[in-house]
Amino acid sequence: MKQNIASTIDEHSEALIGLSRYIGENPELGHEEWLASARLKEELSNHGFSIQSPVLDLPTAFIATYKSAKPGPITAFICEYDALPDLGHACGHHLICTMGLAAAIGLKSVIDEIGGTIRIYGTPAEETKGAKVPMSAAGLFDDVDFALMAHPFYAYEKSGQSLAMDAIQFEYFGKAAHAAASPYEGVNALDAVLLLFQSINHLRQQLQSHVRIHGIITEGGTAANIIPEYAVAQFYIRSANRPYTNETVQKVMCCAEGAALQTGCTLKASNYEYSYDELLSNEHLSDQFTRNLLAMGINEDQIQIGKDHGSLDLGNVSRRCPTIHPFIKVTDEKHLLHTKEFRDLAMTDRAFQGMLLGAKVLANTAYDVIVNPNLLSAIKDEFAQST
Repeated sequence: MKQNIASTIDEHSEALIGLSRYIGENPELGHEEWLASARLKEELSNHGFSIQSPVLDLPTAFIATYKSAKPGPITAFICEYDALPDLGHACGHHLICTMGLAAAIGLKSVIDEIGGTIRIYGTPAEETKGAKVPMSAAGLFDDVDFALMAHPFYAYEKSGQSLAMDAIQFEYFGKAAHAAASPYEGVNALDAVLLLFQSINHLRQQLQSHVRIHGIITEGGTAANIIPEYAVAQFYIRSANRPYTNETVQKVMCCAEGAALQTGCTLKASNYEYSYDELLSNEHLSDQFTRNLLAMGINEDQIQIGKDHGSLDLGNVSRRCPTIHPFIKVTDEKHLLHTKEFRDLAMTDRAFQGMLLGAKVLANTAYDVIVNPNLLSAIKDEFAQST
């Protein structure tokens, strides 16, 4: 049956590469992925999947489903297809979405015989206001037995960790005045923002080493001779787990309130993007993915231990069902994600072949879990303990 899966993906490889190339050549920002979403839904519909779209009033989100007559587990493949501002698909989401779609098509070739349901979740805006957050909160993954996706990279890497994250905006409201003639009449909102940065820098020494805090000033005044009456800073606050992230956010809030008190400004703090939980990789599911990678001819010494690569809205999914997020090698040159170099390499024939390999490994892993009740039970037991 695994041969059937592989031959099905190979049979459609030209169309799959064309789809990925089209999305790569037409990058769209989060929640604006009209072309990508439409092409993915069209392709899935052509392969016999029923389409639900939009989802939760998210216009470019979708859930595609194929249910066999024979009962069995619900398998979820995750698709991401948003691009980065100015850089385009420098994170390889055109490969991710097509990989998930190809895996679903491959698994469908055997699902009527082994039993079960295949779902493909189209999840917009992973880079910003990730749709997996509201989709998870709404319970759309709660009945899923396991969820799979793989990310393109310059190496093979096991599913690892990610950082929980809050995105906080701090707005300071002061009073404008002439900076030379009557500065004493003003209340300087920019000074409050600068004090916030200084306070956070002093705070770092008292935080655990896995914390990451980084921010920018998005508004700091209109002219040098006017006391700024309004200034804004945006920060990402991250740590290895949700409880410590919450604790760190409270400490940063104290810094922000202190800056307001020192300058006489009024403070307004708000979330400007969704909060992401840390990824809880399911090790039983991850090990099965690795075994299938080895079976495809990848040497064990080529597969790295999972690392932290930032924050993922997939972390929220991993609180709802067993989930993995391994990395697939799509380039032989070592370039980091979110760079022009990786973007260009992710559009080469080498990258598309890596995408097809990843699709086969994803589909084979799903097959193994479906036909092995003991493995599925171990995956679910681990999930229950981890959550």
